[in-house]
Amino acid sequence: MRLSRWGGAAGLLPALTAVGAARGARAARSGSVPETAAATDGLSGAGGTAPAPDRPPTPNGRGGAGPGPAGFRERAGAWAELLRVSALFTVPGDALAGAAAMGRRPGRGTALAVAASLCLYEAGMALNDWADREEDAVDRPHRPIPSGRVAPGAALAAAGALTAAGLALAARAGRPSFVVASGLAATVWSYDLYLKHTGAGPAAMATARSLDLLLGATATATAAAAPAPAPATRVPVSTGTRAAPITPPAHPSPSPLTALPAAVLLGAHTYAVTVVSRHEAHGGSTVAPLAALTATVALGATVASAPRRPRGFGPDPEPPPRRAPGGPVGAPARLLLTAFAGAYLRTAGRPQLHAALNPSPPLTQRAVGGGIRAMIPLQAALAARAGAPVTGLVLMGLVPLARKLARKVSPT
Repeated sequence: MRLSRWGGAAGLLPALTAVGAARGARAARSGSVPETAAATDGLSGAGGTAPAPDRPPTPNGRGGAGPGPAGFRERAGAWAELLRVSALFTVPGDALAGAAAMGRRPGRGTALAVAASLCLYEAGMALNDWADREEDAVDRPHRPIPSGRVAPGAALAAAGALTAAGLALAARAGRPSFVVASGLAATVWSYDLYLKHTGAGPAAMATARSLDLLLGATATATAAAAPAPAPATRVPVSTGTRAAPITPPAHPSPSPLTALPAAVLLGAHTYAVTVVSRHEAHGGSTVAPLAALTATVALGATVASAPRRPRGFGPDPEPPPRRAPGGPVGAPARLLLTAFAGAYLRTAGRPQLHAALNPSPPLTQRAVGGGIRAMIPLQAALAARAGAPVTGLVLMGLVPLARKLARKVSPT
C-alpha cells in the first residue's frame, strides 16, 4: 500500500458532504421513514448496547428534556452520547502503537497525531448518527437525534468542523501526515454515508483503524527526521588557508511502512468486531461471533509471540531517542507482553463466546462493546511487542477509565 495514493482524498470531503445533505433533503421532502432498518455497524456508533432508557414523554412523543430550552447538563449529556465519549480511550493507542512500531519514543508529532485522530474519530461518530437518523427513529428512538435532543444540522456541522480540525492538526505534523489523515477522513465519510450498508463496510472500518495507526507512525517519523541542526565541524584543507565544514552523518529514519504489520493486526481485529456489530440490533447470528472469537484467539497468539532480531544484527547504534524495532524482548517485557495479550483475549473473547452460545441482541451488543474496549490491551500488546513496554503500561491505565465511563455512556 502506498500512502501517496491518498493524496487527493481531502478533496472528496466536500463532495461526500453534498451527497449526504442531498439525500437528507430528499428524505425530508418525501416525509418517508423506512419501515425496517438495515443492519448497522455499532462499531462506528450506530446502535446501542442497552434498551432505550426511560425518559418522560414530551408533547411530540419523543424522549428528552421537552420543548423548552434544555439545561447545560442535558445538552452535554446528549452530545456525550452522540459522540460516544467512552470510546475515545481506544483512540490514543493507535498513534502510540504506531510510534512504538517505528522504534521511536512519542514526541511532538505523536501528540499531534493523537489530537488529529480524536477529532476524526468524533467526526465519524457525529456523522454516523446524522446518516442513520431515519433508521434510528425506528430501531433506536432514544438516540440523541431522533429523540430531539440534538438537531440533525448541528450533528452534521460538528462532523464537518471536527474533520477540518483533524486535518489541520495532521498538517502541523507534516505533509506526509496530512496525506494519511486525508485518506483516513475520506474513509470515515465514505463509510458513514454509503459503505456501511454494503459488503465493503467491515473492510472500510478496518482500513480506517489501520490508517489511524499509520498516521501515528508517519507523524512520529516526520518529526524525528527533522532534528535541530548540529554545529558543523571545521577541519583544515590541503592549502591550510581554508576550512571546510563537515556535517556529521544523520541516522537514517525508518519508513512509516515499518508499522504496517501492526496496522494489519489492528485492522483485522476491527474487521471482526464490525462484522459482529452488524447483528447487534436484532441478534440471531452465531457464525459472526464465533468467527470473531476465532480471529481473536489467532490475533492474541500472534501478538504474544514477540519478534526476535535477525541473526547477525549488531547492537543498536542509534542514540537513546530511538530503539531498534523488533529487538529482543527480555523476561520482564515478555511477561508484560503476555499479560497484555491475555487481557486482550479476556476482554474480547469472553463476550464473543457468550454471543456465539446465545446470539440474543443484548449478548451480541456486549460482544461489540467488549471488542471495542479490547482495542486498548491490543494496542498495549503491540507497543510492548515493538519494544515499548512502558507505553503499553500507560495504555493499560486507560482500561479502568474506559470501563467506568462506559457504564454512563455506551461506546456503541
